[in-house]
Amino acid sequence: MSMVQEDDDLDALVRSRIRALRVAQGWSLDELASRAKISQSSLSRIENGRRRLALDQLVTIARALDTSLDQLVETASDDVVSNPMIDGAHEQRRWSIKADPGMTVVRRRMTDPPPDNPAHLRAHPGREWLVVLSGTAILLLGNRRFRVETNQAAEFPTMLPHAIGSAGGPTELLGIFDRDARRGHRQDLESEDRGGSPR
Repeated sequence: MSMVQEDDDLDALVRSRIRALRVAQGWSLDELASRAKISQSSLSRIENGRRRLALDQLVTIARALDTSLDQLVETASDDVVSNPMIDGAHEQRRWSIKADPGMTVVRRRMTDPPPDNPAHLRAHPGREWLVVLSGTAILLLGNRRFRVETNQAAEFPTMLPHAIGSAGGPTELLGIFDRDARRGHRQDLESEDRGGSPR
C-alpha cells in the first residue's frame, strides 16, 4: 500500500471516528462545534472530507470529545486476532494481552449477527479484548470484518467504530474492557448485570 493511500485511509478513519464519537454522545454538529469552538459548517466539512484536517483543530475536537489526539488518530495493527498459547503441563490456555489496572471482564452469550448498518457501529475511548469460548464471533472494526473462532482472541482500540455479533448460532465470549471502554459500554454492561441482553 502506498504512503498516499495510507494517509487517505487514516484521514477517512479520523473523520468517521469524529462523527461516530459525536453521534455516540448524542450531540448535533452544532453542539460539538460549540464545544470545540469552531463553526458548525467547518465541522461538517471536516466530517464529510471537504476540509483539510488541521492538527490544531484535531486537538481541539479531541478535547471536546473528551479523548486525546493519540486516540483519535490511532490505527489498528494487523494482529487483531490471536491464538492461545497452550500450557500442556497445567492444561490451560493463555491469551496474551497488554493489560492495565481497572479491567472489567464480562462473559456474554450472543445469538444475533452484528448490525448491518455502519451507523450502528460505536466508537469511544479505550481498549477492548474478547476471547471466544464457543461458536464463532464476527467483529466489525471500522470497514474491516473479522471472524473470531473458538479459542481465538481479539484486541482492538475502541476508538475504531466497532460491533460484535454471532456468525450464526450461539456464541459465548469473554469481553474484557479497560476503564475507558467500560464507560463506553456502561449502558450495555449495566443491562447485563440486571439480567437483560446487550444490544
